[in-house]
Amino acid sequence: MYQVFIHLQTRLSVNVTHKPLLIFIIWAISSWFRRGPSTPDPNTPAGAPRVPSRNLFPKDTLMDLYVYVSQEEVFTDFNNTESLFWFHRDLVYGDWNMGENGDGCYQHNMEMDIPEKVQQNGSLYIHVYFTKSGFHPDPKRKGQYRRLATVHATRMLNKFKRRKFLKTKNLLTGETEADPEMIKRAESHGPVEIISHWHPNLTINMVDDHTAWVKGSVPPPLDQHVKFDAVSGDYYPIVYFNDYWNLQRDYYPINETLTKLPLRLTYCPLSLWRWQLYAAQNARSPWNFLPEDTYEQSDEDQDSVKVALLETNPYLLGLTIVVSIVHSIFEFLAFKNDIQFWNSRQSLEGLSVRSIIFGVFQSLVVLLYILDNETNFVVQVSVFIGLLIDLWKITKVMDVRVKNKIAGVFPRLVFTDKSTYVESSTKIYDDMAFKYLSWLLYPLFGCYAVYSLLYVEHKGWYSWVLSMLYGFLLTFGFITMTPQLFINYKMKSVAHLPWRMLTYKALNTFIDDLFAFVIKMPMMYRIGCLRDDVVFFIYLYQRWIYRVDPNRVNEFGTSGVDHDQNNTTAGDSPPAVAAAITEKPKGEKKND
Repeated sequence: MYQVFIHLQTRLSVNVTHKPLLIFIIWAISSWFRRGPSTPDPNTPAGAPRVPSRNLFPKDTLMDLYVYVSQEEVFTDFNNTESLFWFHRDLVYGDWNMGENGDGCYQHNMEMDIPEKVQQNGSLYIHVYFTKSGFHPDPKRKGQYRRLATVHATRMLNKFKRRKFLKTKNLLTGETEADPEMIKRAESHGPVEIISHWHPNLTINMVDDHTAWVKGSVPPPLDQHVKFDAVSGDYYPIVYFNDYWNLQRDYYPINETLTKLPLRLTYCPLSLWRWQLYAAQNARSPWNFLPEDTYEQSDEDQDSVKVALLETNPYLLGLTIVVSIVHSIFEFLAFKNDIQFWNSRQSLEGLSVRSIIFGVFQSLVVLLYILDNETNFVVQVSVFIGLLIDLWKITKVMDVRVKNKIAGVFPRLVFTDKSTYVESSTKIYDDMAFKYLSWLLYPLFGCYAVYSLLYVEHKGWYSWVLSMLYGFLLTFGFITMTPQLFINYKMKSVAHLPWRMLTYKALNTFIDDLFAFVIKMPMMYRIGCLRDDVVFFIYLYQRWIYRVDPNRVNEFGTSGVDHDQNNTTAGDSPPAVAAAITEKPKGEKKND
């Protein structure tokens, strides 16, 4: 189930739209894995009854809004009028019909002067106070301040993001097209620089909630936001800073060239269930062991989800969600049938062993490439598992033996072809296919290597080798699927293929086509999806033309006529029409 969730978020990060629907689906699945015991109250004696609490601000309470902007994380300078960014009197708690547009929302925007410390990677904080009408948030004002009539929330307005400098150059000339200013910053700040960024929009939500929460029993991640008063036991209204729809691409760095920062604040009421969706999406599991870089990559992935939510047709959104789940199911079934097919395979007649070996090389190149480019951790794990499966297949298509150790320490592995592969015509056809294939692949490989060396910048020679191999496999890797087509053509049979696995993978390829041509993607990826379709349609064409032929001797040395004669001799009833698929051992036929 967790794989379905990961794939759903990845797929939808490429494209999707109707906001509440998608957020609800992601929240429902993600909350399943974030389940955990609520934070216990250390002040409550063991076994003592827990009394339900109430909201300190009843429905329709008149409130005043104070918003201060300061460089201090703990704000005390209430008398500084320059710090007061926004003051709004007589808001009604839980009123959804007030405001300029009748939706309960108010806006305020203004440009602020940038303090020098903020220009030098300093922090800027927003302090929001809601007080019952007639009260003031300053504790020093006797008679005007009341603790139970004041709700306070603080957060940092700017956001620190990592900027990585990739020192690439042309390996032949040593020149680079990178900005000279960026090169100087890389030399002075190192390969990674932490820079303060700014987004001009922020929404202040006050959750319209009057649930009788019990202290110590609030489910996570809501328990992080519901604050109880230590004396009365009641809870304060939830003030939530909502920046969910602030896209990462809209943040811009704060530096010496900026003189003012625009800020547009929006106040809106928020229902409990929508707040739960936002809180679940922004929550990060406390036991998560992934590095901080992974979270930044996750933010970028979620950006794609949000863009799709904002731009995609709602019907296409629903279709995408359904298709993503179906894709995950097909992917699992393809994996299961692939393992079953090779695990029970007794004969290699008609199967291209060289393609299996080349597949291991492809998986290894992809793994080394994504490690060199610091790709998402989840992607690294999935590619590594795929490599292990390909290595396991080697033990099924070849005899692997351990002989004398090298230098008395390292075991020496000896690989030999299985007898069912050598003694049949399959090996001859396989060698012939790869010989013809090499006439095409080697010139293309040489040309691509020269092009990559002349016109593409790299971090070093190791990176050049990996990126060149990866780019070549991505562009021309489908050619390695053709030896199996050649063997099928020579044997005039497709009975030896794992059709269930191929069918599931083909369905996934068609789903990839849907994403590739509906969503904005590189043209090379779209071509890659199209070429896989072409190969599969050739497989289907071969299955159609190599249909039933009772007189044809199959790869096991028998024919449908022989089988019918044996049945007749044994006194069986008149034979039916010959089977379309070549007879195989039960284990293999079951898992095809």
